[in-house]
Amino acid sequence: MSGHSKWHNIQQRKGKQDAKRSSMFAKYSKAITLAAQRGGADVDTNFSLRMAIEKAKSVAMPKDNIDRAIKKGTGDVGDGALIEEAVYEAYGPGGVAIIIKCLTDNKNRTSADIRHILSKNGGTFGSSGSVMWMFDLFGLIQVETSKLPADHDVFEMDMIEAGAEDISTEGEQVEIKTKVENYSKVIIKLKQLGIEPDDSGLRYIPKDEVEINDEVREQISKLFELFEDNDDVEDYFTNAG
Repeated sequence: MSGHSKWHNIQQRKGKQDAKRSSMFAKYSKAITLAAQRGGADVDTNFSLRMAIEKAKSVAMPKDNIDRAIKKGTGDVGDGALIEEAVYEAYGPGGVAIIIKCLTDNKNRTSADIRHILSKNGGTFGSSGSVMWMFDLFGLIQVETSKLPADHDVFEMDMIEAGAEDISTEGEQVEIKTKVENYSKVIIKLKQLGIEPDDSGLRYIPKDEVEINDEVREQISKLFELFEDNDDVEDYFTNAG
């Protein structure tokens, strides 16, 4: 599994979703709105919107909320404020590299919030490109092994033919890694096989991991909990091992 997955265990994230559902709704609403802004409201032609809606449904987000987020993206409702993507580079406790991906209607507010969280928890903002070079961008898809067909060899060949770069198993989860340009092809192939991913998205994967001690690990965990609580933070990535 990737270094990213060590900090983003699916079952742990689902527990947070249940405990902080309103915050999760806010995050998914922004993702849906942005996807609708960029590609329109037709889920048959807008792959990003379809994926955002499916993730929202996975946390039981009401249909009315989903429809309202789509209409906000197409300009049919709302105050006209656009949702934008903002990616921040930072150094965390122990000097580890961090990438923070945000969706926001106010970049000034969001950057100030992220800077405050970092400064109060042993981190600092980095300049553009300061840590990005330490990561590669890949598509990552996670599926419970119980959902896979009996013939795993045939399944893996299907995934490779669709564009999978690597397939690995840890416990009850299979992780499929793809190049960005093949991500949607692999998702579509899974759908054709009747397999619903448990988690998926484009992830920044560290080229090399940095070993950290328990004290730093605890500090990073606290920092990431604050990111989870911030409605503008969509995801975050680190090279901490």
